[in-house]
Amino acid sequence: MERIIQYTEALREAADQEMERDASVLVFGLDVDDPKAIQGTTRGLLERYGAERVFGTPLSEDAMTGAAIGMALAGLRPVHVHIRMDFLMLAMNQLVNVAAKSRYMFGGAVHVPMVVRSMIGKSWGQGAQHSQGLYSFFMHVPGLKVVAPTTPYDAKGCLIAAIRDDNPVMFVEHRILHFQKGPVPEAPYSVPPGKARVTAKGDDITLVGISYMQVECQRAHHYLAGEEIGAEVIDPIWLSPLDIDTIVDSVRRTGRLLVVDNGWSTCGASAEIIAQVMEQLQGEREVRVKRMGFAPVTCPTTPNLEDAYYPNARTIAAAAYWMVRASGASWMPEERKDLQSIEFKGPF
Repeated sequence: MERIIQYTEALREAADQEMERDASVLVFGLDVDDPKAIQGTTRGLLERYGAERVFGTPLSEDAMTGAAIGMALAGLRPVHVHIRMDFLMLAMNQLVNVAAKSRYMFGGAVHVPMVVRSMIGKSWGQGAQHSQGLYSFFMHVPGLKVVAPTTPYDAKGCLIAAIRDDNPVMFVEHRILHFQKGPVPEAPYSVPPGKARVTAKGDDITLVGISYMQVECQRAHHYLAGEEIGAEVIDPIWLSPLDIDTIVDSVRRTGRLLVVDNGWSTCGASAEIIAQVMEQLQGEREVRVKRMGFAPVTCPTTPNLEDAYYPNARTIAAAAYWMVRASGASWMPEERKDLQSIEFKGPF
């Protein structure tokens, strides 16, 4: 019988198992030792492993990231929890110029095996400085790996893979995903870079949903099925390195690609995925492409503005319908109560 647990518990279990397996693994960051335990993802770790391996930090992102890099260079494997991705901007020099480059600059003589956990996305109107998805900044930098797991299964497996990696890994968690449930094996396992996952089959259009937008793309798949449109849905999981081949193979068959992101589309992950697909398929077949993401304004706080700002299953389905049926075809599905809460059935 499959064991069903929540995304947050999957993250907590991954950290617990790796800390038990390897004494060099430690978890630190703002509020990791707080009773709320970062949505429960660090609950019980302090009691089990002690304050030398699980501890809170001052509100000083730059200095604490430097400490994490120093720990990694000294042979430890720190998991540094920043809570919100927005405030990684305060540690950009440390991440981009030190963590990402040290292995190269020292000819492979040193490694920086650190994991940087950070949350993205809306929840209760957190607005301009607490809702951004800035992972495309880090996809741009050689030496950094970037992962944005969607399912509880991938959350556990990707965190284990990230902790074991000898390179710095940016680990991206959408806060709404924290409440998703799905099957997760109790024994340790890893989901390493190199393979995206096809989460729904279809022949008419390829939908690539990044992080939480994977959930909305799965909902859109069901809306489109009611119009006899088969949408293939792909979860890239690891954004850098990116498994572009799985996406290209799908688009080669469907001829249409819609990438839905959790950030602004300009210079974003969606633009990169579309560019790589077109580079491989140009001259081979005609392809229609579109990207969706944040509206090109600052993140709002009010629900009515958020409805217009973020893509959702119905707007994704409408865009896909337009791409499949032909330019000018307009359709917006009626809200379906049965699609408002999709929990994960994977691994797919």
